Amino acid sequence: MSDTKLMPIPGHIDPVPVPRDVTPREDGRVDLIGLPKKRIAELFETAGLDAKAAKLRAKQVFHWLYHRGVTDFEAMTDIAKTMRPWLAERFVIGRPEVVEAQHSSDGTRKWLLRTADGHDFEMVFIPDADRGTLCVSSQVGCTLNCRFCHTGTMRLVRNLTAGEIVGQVMLARDSLGEWPKSGQADLAALDDDLVDDDGGYSADGRLLTNIVMMGMGEPLYNFDNVRDALKLVMDGDGLALSKRRITLSTSGVVPQMDRCAEEIGVNLAVSLHAVTKDVRDEIVPINKKYGIEELLQACADYKGASNARRITFEYVMLKDKNDSDEDARELVRLIKHYKLPAKVNLIPFNPWPGAPYDCSTPERIKSFSNIVFEAGISAPVRTPRGRDIDAACGQLKTAAEKKSRAELERLYAEKEKALG
Repeated sequence: MSDTKLMPIPGHIDPVPVPRDVTPREDGRVDLIGLPKKRIAELFETAGLDAKAAKLRAKQVFHWLYHRGVTDFEAMTDIAKTMRPWLAERFVIGRPEVVEAQHSSDGTRKWLLRTADGHDFEMVFIPDADRGTLCVSSQVGCTLNCRFCHTGTMRLVRNLTAGEIVGQVMLARDSLGEWPKSGQADLAALDDDLVDDDGGYSADGRLLTNIVMMGMGEPLYNFDNVRDALKLVMDGDGLALSKRRITLSTSGVVPQMDRCAEEIGVNLAVSLHAVTKDVRDEIVPINKKYGIEELLQACADYKGASNARRITFEYVMLKDKNDSDEDARELVRLIKHYKLPAKVNLIPFNPWPGAPYDCSTPERIKSFSNIVFEAGISAPVRTPRGRDIDAACGQLKTAAEKKSRAELERLYAEKEKALG
C-alpha cells in the first residue's frame, strides 16, 4: 500500500489543479499505456535504439497496445524475437488491477480497480438496447462536495494518470472480449464470467460503443491527463472511437470549458441540478465560484455545440428541493435565454446511506418533464441502473471504504487461487 497522502484542498471549492506524481514502479520499468506514439519513440531512443529504429518500433508497439490490446510483448509477432525480451526488461504493459467485479440484476457491471501505487477507484459498464456505455473515472476521490453525490463525500487522493484513464477503457475491452481475435489480450487475470461473446450494438459487433467521463472525480480538474487519454481513445490508429460517442461531464469548471472544446472536442454534459443560486450553492458548491449565469454563457460559447450535438444538462430530482413546476419553468427560461442547443436528463435521486435528500415522487418527476417537453426541449427521465450494486449515478464510492483492506486482500487472494 502506498503512503501517498491526500491532495491538499484549499477550502471547499478549488482543488490543487497540478497533477500529483504517481509512486514510481519498484522494478524501474516504464508503463507504456497512456503514452502517445511520439513519446514511446522517445523512450525507445533513450533506451538505446537509433532514431529510425525507435520510430519504427514505436509504431509497431502502439498498434499492438491500442489496436490489438495485447498485454505481453511476446504476442507482438511482427517484432523480432530477440527484440521482445529487450522491451520486456525496460517496459511494461499495464492495466488497472481488478480487486472486485459486481454484476447488477439489470446487467450493469461495476469494477473496483486499484492503481499500481495502491489506490482504489471504480468504473461502470451500462448495457442498453442499442448501445453499451462505459462510465470512466478521472480521479481517486473528488473535491467538489456535491451534497447529493456519494462520491462527493470522499476526499480527493490524487488525479488518475492518462494511462490509468485509458486503461479503464482497455480493461473493459479485455473483459468484453472486444479486441481483434488474432491479438486479443490475455484474459487469464479476469473472471471468466466477465467475458461476453454474444450480442453486439455496432456495425463491428462491439458491445462498448460509448464513453462518458462521469465516474469518480471532476474531469476538468484533471484536464491534461483526461485530454491525453481521450486522444488515445479517439486516435484512428489506436482505440478509434469517434468523438461523437464520447461525453465529458463537468460540474461547471468554467475556465476549462473552452479548452475542452478546443483540445478535446467531445460532447459536453453539465451537472446543473438547480436553477437558482441558493439551491445550487447548497447542492453543487462550485456554484459559489462559477455561478449559473457564467456557466450557461460558457455553454453558449462551447465550440461544436449544435442541434446535432446538443449540450446535455443533468438534473437530479430531489424531493421538495429543486423539483417544483416553477423550477421546471425557470429551467426552460434559462435554456431559451442563452439560446442553448440542449437536452435535459432528469435523474431520479439514487439513495445512499446517510444521504440528506429523498427522491422526488414519480408524479412530480413526470410533471417536471412534461413542462420541459412542452417547451420543445427533450427531457427524458433516466432509468436508474445498477442501484443494487451502488453503481447508479451519484452512488460511486470505492468499496474500499465499505470493506476492510484485509477483507479485500483475502477476496483477491481467493480469486487468484481459483484461477490457478
